[in-house]
Amino acid sequence: MSTLPNCPKCQSEYTYEDGNLLVCPECAYEWTLGSMEESDQPGMPEIKDAYGNVLQDGDSVTVIKDLKVKGSSNALKMGMKVKSIRLVDGDHNIDCKIDGFGAMQLKSEFVKKI
Repeated sequence: MSTLPNCPKCQSEYTYEDGNLLVCPECAYEWTLGSMEESDQPGMPEIKDAYGNVLQDGDSVTVIKDLKVKGSSNALKMGMKVKSIRLVDGDHNIDCKIDGFGAMQLKSEFVKKI
């Protein structure tokens, strides 16, 4: 039986394999077995908020304008706080959970770092 390495971010021993990725269920960090360095995704460009502040995983942000949510009659209101964001690659580059809405993705151009 092979043992998997601990999570490089939180040192959790409960990591598991998902395809070619290793995943930590406690902090949701994903990495490949070949990239055991602790740095965030090496080729990823800096992601900035609407005011030019550099965002990082775990930051808290505030929504700067009302945003319609597809499939919902409610909208994200200006000033709504979002805690513990996770940066991802793509058009909507912030992955987060919002109270009352659940998991969703936001564009960094519509948030301000707290």
